[in-house]
Amino acid sequence: FLMQKHDVPIVQFILQINTGSFNDPRDKVGLSSFTASLLDEGANGLSSLELADEIDYLGANLSSISNRHSTWVSLNIPKSKLDEGLKLLYSIIVNPNLDSEELERLKKKSLTSLFQEKSQPNALARRLFNYVLYKDHPFGFSLTESSINNININDVRKYHSDYFRPNNSKFFIAGDINEIEVKESLERFFLQWEKSEIPTKKPVPKYNKINGVKVYIIDKPDAAQSIIRIGHFTENRKNPDFFPITVMNTILGGSFTSRLNYNLREKNGFTYGARSYFIMGKDKGPFIALSAVQTDATSKSITEFFNEFEKIKEDVTDEEVIGAKNYLALGYPNNFESISDYASELALLINLELPLDSFNKYTYNINNVTKNDIINSANKYIDTNNILISIVGDKEKILEDISNLNLGKINELTIEDIFYEN
Repeated sequence: FLMQKHDVPIVQFILQINTGSFNDPRDKVGLSSFTASLLDEGANGLSSLELADEIDYLGANLSSISNRHSTWVSLNIPKSKLDEGLKLLYSIIVNPNLDSEELERLKKKSLTSLFQEKSQPNALARRLFNYVLYKDHPFGFSLTESSINNININDVRKYHSDYFRPNNSKFFIAGDINEIEVKESLERFFLQWEKSEIPTKKPVPKYNKINGVKVYIIDKPDAAQSIIRIGHFTENRKNPDFFPITVMNTILGGSFTSRLNYNLREKNGFTYGARSYFIMGKDKGPFIALSAVQTDATSKSITEFFNEFEKIKEDVTDEEVIGAKNYLALGYPNNFESISDYASELALLINLELPLDSFNKYTYNINNVTKNDIINSANKYIDTNNILISIVGDKEKILEDISNLNLGKINELTIEDIFYEN
């Protein structure tokens, strides 16, 4: 997939391998991530440092990352060095060293990060919310000490051999290159990449439903703040209400001037900031509203969150609608500041199976949203009767006030509970 941009003599390649963390075995969560991280740690006999020197010499940038359904290896290269860059890219994809010592170094680093998360309130809050929201769903599986230790270099090499194949890949390319040049360049290096049978993809199971208001808390003694996350599952990106939802959330909590930020920060002084967002990708994702609030304002903040959820279902002002549309439309070009941005946006467009004119019609679709569309989307996609509230804070100081809100049973979890073995 190619998007030509001839402004500057730079080309961005994204080679997407169509597998990611969703395919990690349950007892080896992190396998896809470790594999991606090892790709640029040496290839075709070059050590990690030697490979880094080669990339620097070409004036290129190379990175690799694994997400839920795919692994991206990105190369940003001056056009004059295209052949040399693609030669390195081929080596990294097809002949990475996948060195056992490098894997052990990455595992130790991950174990250290995992240990640090246990003392970081924001990291605990993210993990708690996902733990309760997804329960036993594969999308909720997280790194654990045992899953890291279970992964060995043979697992990585097999994963690479199984999935890193041309019949399981896509190229997304943007920059100063035309179709003929792309075809010639890729054929020069990648025709010898061998196909293989790809393991059958497992189906994505349905999410667990949230029935009623569910409250979960982790005690963080002497915490100066409470980290609050509130939310539930909503829709995916192909939902026809995507644009009304986007404008609605901008008013609710998607910008600095949003209602949530004004209420909790400016009006009440409970926090430095409050926001909300909808994760709408290939799969259905959650609506999340969050803030770090003063401990003595925890229950009051939860009340104000729910007040704003209900108010936006009733009315929005003309001024808010105009402001949100301008914020989104005028900010949209920021998504296309660099050649790398163009390639990334192109990849998202194709992976989400969106119309090819989506970029050109974005502003039109935003400006076409009506006030009624906004109110209707709030009523359809913010369900305050079936919602999760997760809190990390000083239980001794906040539990009684939260109980007095009569939201329902308060479930207490420990840090050890959420760093569970998948």
